[in-house]
Amino acid sequence: MPDMATEETGMVAGIDLTGVAKSGMGYKAMMNEAEDFPTAGEVRAAIPREAFEPDTLKSLGYLSTSVVLTSICVYAGVAAMNAGVPTDSPLAVPFWALYAVVTGTVGMGNWVLAHECGHGAFSKNKKLQTAVGYTIHSLLLVPYFSWQRSHAVHHQFTNHMELGETHVPEIGSSDEGSLQRRAALVEKFGVETGLNIWGSLQAFLHLVLGWPAYLMIGATGGPARGLTNHLLPDPMTPVDPKFPTKELFPGKWKQKVVESDIGIAAVVSGLLVWGACNGFDQVMALYGGPYLIINAWLVLYTWLQHTDVDVPHFTDEEHNFVKGALHTIDRPYDKLDPWGAIDFLHHKIGTTHVAHHFDSSIPHYKAQIATDAIKEKFPQLYLYEPTPIFEALWRVCKGCTATKKVGDKYVWDNEGLEEGL
Repeated sequence: MPDMATEETGMVAGIDLTGVAKSGMGYKAMMNEAEDFPTAGEVRAAIPREAFEPDTLKSLGYLSTSVVLTSICVYAGVAAMNAGVPTDSPLAVPFWALYAVVTGTVGMGNWVLAHECGHGAFSKNKKLQTAVGYTIHSLLLVPYFSWQRSHAVHHQFTNHMELGETHVPEIGSSDEGSLQRRAALVEKFGVETGLNIWGSLQAFLHLVLGWPAYLMIGATGGPARGLTNHLLPDPMTPVDPKFPTKELFPGKWKQKVVESDIGIAAVVSGLLVWGACNGFDQVMALYGGPYLIINAWLVLYTWLQHTDVDVPHFTDEEHNFVKGALHTIDRPYDKLDPWGAIDFLHHKIGTTHVAHHFDSSIPHYKAQIATDAIKEKFPQLYLYEPTPIFEALWRVCKGCTATKKVGDKYVWDNEGLEEGL
């Protein structure tokens, strides 16, 4: 790792970082060279063996907690509706918005545990694990096996410029693209207002539309795979000839996509029947609002786990699994509220994500053990970004637009705008 003691305008430890904004990590992720990274075996050896053992009863206990708390929220919504709170009146929007935020925030815990099932971290009983994951994710309109596969690809190719899945950055162009659109807003409205408009647009596109867009067309997925759809076994556009074997759903996974579709079709049918019988305003109030909030939490987590203004991405020639995992970012979700309630409800998915990326079979209730071990063994490589969550989100919305090449890395280009972030 280069000596970071010398820093001058545009230069940090001998690296020209002109146009690269600084996060709370202070360019730490930019300082490591290929030889600084351990092997996967060395990282695994640093983690206590006990961290890799799931406890079925403990997992079921956490699942019961999430299900019961979510059910209480839904019951409160139904009780309010039965007490006369309308679902089709503008006057009731504040109530249903609050209901959506609370229920969706609590319900996100169920999503996280279904995700854990997909990784094999819930139980050694594979049939139980699959039944739990498939049921919960289907109820939340997530095609279980399809996403299990694409998410495994995301883990394999984290921060890969071509083969990554989700939040793969655009390469900046001098002619057209996102950098030019952002620059046009800055030129028209000034740096502060222009960046605020751009950031607001990115927040909406990601937090509201991002998750369904990813499932339907592979939005922000790696360019090597073109357009993909989690409900279709075959790609919508040809796979890049450079990566002919990198189809998202190869071999047996095509049948798994169809099996996932059955669960989605069943839940969508149930929602349609519910709407036909009781009105779609009721469906939107009780189910749709919390669903949107869960999606927003999901994108918030995944976006911030792998993105910040000074966290690089790599081409196929420079990428490897360990390098990708060690460019995952842990953040202070335990400080989102005075009690750490959200971090508890969401099973520490954002505070222990580095360890999760090294070995996704580590159950969430043992991830802190693994995190502490990685932090102690590889302090120069472990990434923790201390900025408060929503402040960090706002910086990412404004500053993580498109990348430029710096050495052997691709990093977010913010030349001339560093102080505005």
